[in-house]
Amino acid sequence: MLITVREFNRVWWIAMFSAWMKLRNAARAFRLAQAGNVAFTFAFAIVPVIAAVGFAVDYSRANQVKAAMQAALDSTALMISKEAASDTSTQLQTNAQNYFMALFSQSNVANVSNVSITASYSTNSGTQVVINGSASVPASFLGLIGYNNMTVSSSSTVKWGMSRLRVALVLDNTGSMADSGKITALKTATQNLLTQLQNAATTNGDVYVSIIPFVKDVNLDPSEWNSDWIYWGTAAQDPTLSDNNSWDANNGSCSAGNYSSRSSCTSHGSCSISGYSSQSSCQSAGVCSVSGNNSQSSCNNAGTCSISGKTTQSSCQNAGTCSNPSETSQSSCTGNKACTNSAYTSKSNCQNHGGTWGYGTWTTGVWTAATWTNGAWTQYSWTPSNHNTWNGCVMDRGLSTTPDTTNNYDTNVVQPDVTKPASLYAAEQYNACPQAVMGLSYNWSSMSQLVNNMSPNGNTNQAIGLQLGWMSLVGEGPFTAPATDPNYTYSQIIILLTDGLNTQDRWYSVQSSIDARQTLTCSNIKSSGVTVYTVQVSTDGTPVSSLLQQCASNSSDFFYLTSANQIVTTFNQIGTNLSNLYVAK
Repeated sequence: MLITVREFNRVWWIAMFSAWMKLRNAARAFRLAQAGNVAFTFAFAIVPVIAAVGFAVDYSRANQVKAAMQAALDSTALMISKEAASDTSTQLQTNAQNYFMALFSQSNVANVSNVSITASYSTNSGTQVVINGSASVPASFLGLIGYNNMTVSSSSTVKWGMSRLRVALVLDNTGSMADSGKITALKTATQNLLTQLQNAATTNGDVYVSIIPFVKDVNLDPSEWNSDWIYWGTAAQDPTLSDNNSWDANNGSCSAGNYSSRSSCTSHGSCSISGYSSQSSCQSAGVCSVSGNNSQSSCNNAGTCSISGKTTQSSCQNAGTCSNPSETSQSSCTGNKACTNSAYTSKSNCQNHGGTWGYGTWTTGVWTAATWTNGAWTQYSWTPSNHNTWNGCVMDRGLSTTPDTTNNYDTNVVQPDVTKPASLYAAEQYNACPQAVMGLSYNWSSMSQLVNNMSPNGNTNQAIGLQLGWMSLVGEGPFTAPATDPNYTYSQIIILLTDGLNTQDRWYSVQSSIDARQTLTCSNIKSSGVTVYTVQVSTDGTPVSSLLQQCASNSSDFFYLTSANQIVTTFNQIGTNLSNLYVAK
C-alpha cells in the first residue's frame, strides 16, 4: 500500500492513538496485580515509544527525499525555462526528465522508486514553466500497520514575462576614459551585459535597452535636426537675438570679414570713409566736397568760385568776367565797345577777322559753398548655417546663461514645449560630440555596434546623461518609449558609469554647481520609482563621490572601482541581478 507524506502524518497520529488506547486497556487489566507490576508496566510503555521512533524515522526519510526532489525540481525548472519557448512539448518533457534525474541521482537518496516527472510550458497570464514530480519511498515501520510505501510529490514553477525590464545605460565617454584601459573595459562589460539581457528575454519586448553615451553634451542624432524639441536661438525662439550662446549665434557666416560668431560679426561693419573701423568713429567723421578741409567747421567756411583765384565768398561775388576779354571791370565792360577777340582793337579789324564789335556782358562770380558728408556705417550681417549641418550635440535644458530654477527642466522629464524655449534641448556644435544615443530597443546588433564605436573625448557632465537616460525610459522629447501592457509589471533601471567628477555643463565649470543640479535630478528619478545603479571608476585615486553614492537607489547599488577590469565584473553582477530568473512557487 502507498501512502503520501500528508497521509503519513494522519496515519502517524492514528497509530499513536491506537497504541495509547491498547496500553491504557492493558494497564486496567493489571492494575490489581501485585507481582511483576514494574516489568509489565515497562513492557507496555515501551511499545508507543518504539512506534514513535519508527514513525519518526520514516517521516524523516520521506522529508529528506522531498527536500532533494524540491531542489532538483527548482534547478530543472530554471534550466529548461531558457529553452522552453523553442522546444516542442516532447523535447520539453525529455529534457526535464534528463535534467531532473541527473540532479536527483546526486542527492544520496536510496531505494526510491516510481520517479515521475511532468513538464509544461504556457504563456497564459505570463510565461511559465511548471515541473511536477513524485516518487515512492519504502516505509520501514509503517509497514506494521499496512503502509508499505510513501508517495512524495512536489512541484516548481518558474514565471517570467509578467515582469518586463527597461534599462538605460548612461555611459561616460569623456577624454579620461582613454586612460588605464577604461574605455576598452567598458565596451567589453557593456557587450557582456547586453548579451545577458538578451538571453534573459524570452520574446522580443521582454527587455528593452537604451544607450546614452555622454560627455559635456549628449548626441541626439544629427538626423533629428528638424525636430521641434531643439532650441536653436532662432528669431522665433529668441526675438531680441540676444542669446549669443545659441547654435544660430555661433554657426553661420558673416557678410564680410573673418568673423565666426554673430556677436563678433554684427559688432563690425564698414565705413563710407576709409580708415574708420568702428561705428562711432565712422559716424563722427566726414568728408568735405572741397579738399583740404578735414573738419566740419572748416568745410562750412569753404567753397569754390566760378572765377579762378577767388577763395572767399565775398571776393568771388565782387568779381566777374566780361565777354570782351580786354575789359576787366564791369563799367568798362558795359560802357565801352570792344572786340570779342581781344587781339583787335578796331571795329573794322575785329569784324574782318570774324570778331563781334560791341558792348560786353559782365558775369558776376558765383560762389558754391562746400558740403560736409558724415561717414555712413554699414553693419555686417550674420546668416546662420542650415540646421541640417548640426552634428547632433545638445546641452542641458534651461535658460541661456543659467538654469531655469523655476521649472528645473534640466532635472526632470517634463515634455519639451515649443512655446517654452527653456524646456527645449539647446543645440551645440560641440567638437567632442560622442556617439549618438539609441532609445529603448531590442535591436541587439545595433546596440553592439554603437558600443564598439564609442570613443573617449571631451569634458564630464554626468547630469545631462542621467537626465536623458531617464527621458529615454519615459519616452518624451527625443525618445519614444514602447507602450506598456497593463497585464505586465515593469522594472525601470538606470545604470550610470563614470570615471570622473563633473567638470563642465551648459553654464558652469565649477564641480559644486554642476553637482547641485545633478542632486536634484537623482532625487527626482528615485522618487519616480526608477532604480539607479551608479558605478564610479577611480584608477587615479579620485575619492569616493558622495554624489554618486547618494544618487544610487541603495547603498548596495553603488560601486566604487579602482581598476578597469572591475568594470567587467561589476556589470556582470548587475546583469545577473537584472536578468536572473526566479522560482515563483
